[in-house]
Amino acid sequence: MNFASPNQAPRRNIELKARCRDLTKAAAAARAVGASPTAVLNQLDTYFHCPNGRLKLREVDGRSAELIWYARPDSTNFRGSDYYVVPITQPAHAKSALTAALGVRGEVRKRRELLLWHNVRIHLDRVDQLGDFVEFEAVIGPDDDEVTAHERLATLTAALSIQSADRVAVSYSDLLGL
Repeated sequence: MNFASPNQAPRRNIELKARCRDLTKAAAAARAVGASPTAVLNQLDTYFHCPNGRLKLREVDGRSAELIWYARPDSTNFRGSDYYVVPITQPAHAKSALTAALGVRGEVRKRRELLLWHNVRIHLDRVDQLGDFVEFEAVIGPDDDEVTAHERLATLTAALSIQSADRVAVSYSDLLGL
């Protein structure tokens, strides 16, 4: 058998999250710069207690589940995020095992409209109990660099008229007090 190295490096993106006053206008502005609508996703993220970073099991209607661990600073600026995404074929069993081992911090439910622009994932989120948000994730791959990612996020921030006061430093789970 061929197993991946236990020291495999995490993936990386540069991201920004902000409150959004009008998701319809934000979608139109993203499309105007060339973003392509990709999917509408109904997601349930179950967050687990974790000594480092954040750990969540993401279940999406009609799709496979994923276990996602990530670490990033809490900041309203463009910020780097290191992460692992692991496909989960038995989410109910995984949730039970993780709950027994780590305990659940809480759950975040959201409806996400996903658009893509270059290497940037644009999330237009309606989060239960919190409201509407826009999130940019510029995925850093072999053909992408952080300077270009910052430039693309700046372009999107201007195009969607995101103001400094709209920016959010923390995750949805933190906003919910989980």
